[in-house]
Amino acid sequence: MKLTKYTHACVRLEKDGGVLVLDPGTFSETAEALAGAQAVLITHEHADHVDVPAMVNALRRSDVLAVFAPAGVAAHLREEAPQAAARIHTVEPGSSFAAAGFNVRSFGGQHALIHPQVPIVANIGYLVDGNVYHPGDSFIIPDGLSVQTLLVPLHAPWSKVSEVVDFVIAVRAPRAFQIHDGLLNETGLKVAESHVARLGRKYGTEYTRLAPRESVEV
Repeated sequence: MKLTKYTHACVRLEKDGGVLVLDPGTFSETAEALAGAQAVLITHEHADHVDVPAMVNALRRSDVLAVFAPAGVAAHLREEAPQAAARIHTVEPGSSFAAAGFNVRSFGGQHALIHPQVPIVANIGYLVDGNVYHPGDSFIIPDGLSVQTLLVPLHAPWSKVSEVVDFVIAVRAPRAFQIHDGLLNETGLKVAESHVARLGRKYGTEYTRLAPRESVEV
């Protein structure tokens, strides 16, 4: 499949005419990512992972676009786009479904802790075609399978570099690309990536940075 990374946490997957988009948020080139999409997977409710006005517009413009999201996000989108309610699906951890010709499995359940005074929200990680894993804002490791392509949340208010490295080591995917990098400047990216690349390689993971709009075959 073709994987295209957009700014921050948004990724677009294309295969055999099917287009699946994950986490089209407000930091990303959302309209571009959603163009021609048949399905969208949303990990959680934070705006950097779901641009609600953009999603509502996309649902109104398309008669086929389907959205899969945690219960709170799905309910909100149904309220904002009632005409598309039948195409907005609630996802629970441990489920399997088809979306835009891709096979999807869900994992996790909650967002990583930012601070005890910041409420925790639902978060779903998605494994697409047994290949690409997008964990959202979590370090949940899929159980009972091997990930081929890991999307690594490189930096966030809820993480530190040692946790990022341990996540990469634990998953042990052959290849990894960064997501959730929108809050870092070039200096910060180099520091975080140097640790992830060097230590991940010791455990069999080859890390590569993708620029916004850059595509690779996976």
